[in-house]
Amino acid sequence: MAATELLLLVAGIIAIGVIAQLLSSRLQVPSIIFYIAAGLALGEPGLEILTAETFGSGLQTIVGIAVAIIVFEGAFHLKIERIKEAPQAAVRLVTIGALIALAGTAATVKYAFGVPWNLSLTIGALLVATGPTVVTPILDVVPVRDRVAAALETEGIINDVTAAILAIVFFKTVNPEAVAEGFLNAFFRRLGTGLLVGILVAAILYYLIRYIDLSPDSAPRNARLLVLAGALVAYAVANWQATEAGVAAVAVAGFLLGNADIPYEADIEDFKGDITLLVLSFVFIALAALLEIDVLVGLGLPGLAVVAVVALVLRPILVFISTMGDRFTREERVFMSFVGPRGIIPASVATLFAVELRIAAEELNNPVLAEQASILLGVVFLTILLTAVFEGGLARHIAEKLDVIPMRVIIVGGGQVGRALATRLEDRGENVVIIEEDEQVVELTRNDGFSVKAGNGTDTDVLRSAGAENAKTVVAATGDDDANLLVAQLANSKFDIDRIIARANNPDNVEAFEDLGVRTISSAMATAWAIDNQIERPAIAHWMTDVGRTGDVQEVEVKNPDLLGKSVSDVGPTLPEACLIALVSGGDHKEAEVPTADYVLQEGDMVTLLGRKESVRDGMKLVTKT
Repeated sequence: MAATELLLLVAGIIAIGVIAQLLSSRLQVPSIIFYIAAGLALGEPGLEILTAETFGSGLQTIVGIAVAIIVFEGAFHLKIERIKEAPQAAVRLVTIGALIALAGTAATVKYAFGVPWNLSLTIGALLVATGPTVVTPILDVVPVRDRVAAALETEGIINDVTAAILAIVFFKTVNPEAVAEGFLNAFFRRLGTGLLVGILVAAILYYLIRYIDLSPDSAPRNARLLVLAGALVAYAVANWQATEAGVAAVAVAGFLLGNADIPYEADIEDFKGDITLLVLSFVFIALAALLEIDVLVGLGLPGLAVVAVVALVLRPILVFISTMGDRFTREERVFMSFVGPRGIIPASVATLFAVELRIAAEELNNPVLAEQASILLGVVFLTILLTAVFEGGLARHIAEKLDVIPMRVIIVGGGQVGRALATRLEDRGENVVIIEEDEQVVELTRNDGFSVKAGNGTDTDVLRSAGAENAKTVVAATGDDDANLLVAQLANSKFDIDRIIARANNPDNVEAFEDLGVRTISSAMATAWAIDNQIERPAIAHWMTDVGRTGDVQEVEVKNPDLLGKSVSDVGPTLPEACLIALVSGGDHKEAEVPTADYVLQEGDMVTLLGRKESVRDGMKLVTKT
């Protein structure tokens, strides 16, 4: 292909990638769906504009560079405080879960195709990797709870590394031309090389960015370029020392640098994110274009059986085992079971393996090796294709059906009031994000286990990045009344939020707040109410204070059609034990009232459930069931 034609093709692929990203944002569908569709249309399955000869032997180098950038960027975003959202689940997913995926997939491939165990284990290792290239686009359009996203993102980053290294080690026993090497020695040599190179590169970059004068006028740009160059150097040097050690190197370097206190971090994140989108689109489109339909079709029913077992049997088993005893709801665990698409690492490594096996087959005149190359490539790409398309395309619909996209509660102000409120709300199952500007308070709040967005809550962009577009409640709880009023006005004018509540530190400001339509809580009056409750009704005051430990009170809308038109006396026995309807509001009456036994629940009624904590939670599910 002429240089001008190649340039035009590359530009076209990048343009398609950008368009795919725009469509993804518009249609709320993961961008990987459009990448694969474009690749199939341009490649050998379609118009044959993009073929194996287009880039020649340089494709593997291009893919390697892309992998370095993608893995580094994913690791750079993986913050320690984010992992703390679900530390136990994350650890189990990358240990117990990875072993289940490896052993289960290998056994399935072995008995589906009758291939040797070494090839089965190679394929099993490759298909352990979920990876940020396919998980992140899904999470971009499915804003699940932070603990769910943290577990899936951590699994993707770490499993990309271990899967690539394990696959290389197992492949050494498949390719007869490969140098024999002990399993543990091969694994730990590559992992150790990656760790060492990654730590060195991260340390050098940290020193250069933090302590070397990068020229004030162009410091952000120089920092971005240094990080990009560092990622590529880490990958190249580690791979030079040990094949596929580069994946571990860039993951370690990205993680260490992303969690270090470096200047221009926001600039680096934005820059790396944009570069990643470009290379990700290019590589996915290119690899999808090289799919050999005959190879996929040749797998037949055994190939489909392998994908079905990987996605529908092994994935749910490993997720449910990995999340046992944690805070995940059943619906969240089902959703996580559904989100396990395979991505760029297995695709690129499988392509490399298939090429090596086919070369060995020709040189040794061994048709068995050629067949094994087709099975390896076909199974991996069929799994990538089907899991990416179906899981990526249906992820948001599944999430909505399972109701795992929580409406957020945003609290602006991470002081004592904000943290105390967040504790009570999270105890009731709310998805709370705190916005705080003071760095010390941010650190303190994160150490307490809360999700925190560092920034000024009076900034529209900060509110948006904290999830205001998907929030049902915004609480302005800072110690500054002017800031609280501004937050309330921004939330009201810029976002469609059901409830906006502001804290008034000065009682004289309450009337001014309410004149602007802001629901206001006076700190002085709230304290007076609490003292009055302790004097006049100490038992209920104590019970309400300990609501997170012993009981709960929740107000929800009656949506269950089986309950509408029934009296409170008829509904009562269907509620869980130790749960009762205390108040009713809405419907044909605005004021809350204690209902009589004959009161008939109507559409639009809001009921207040009171009782033991778990009973109230079960009662809420019953009342809101549609």
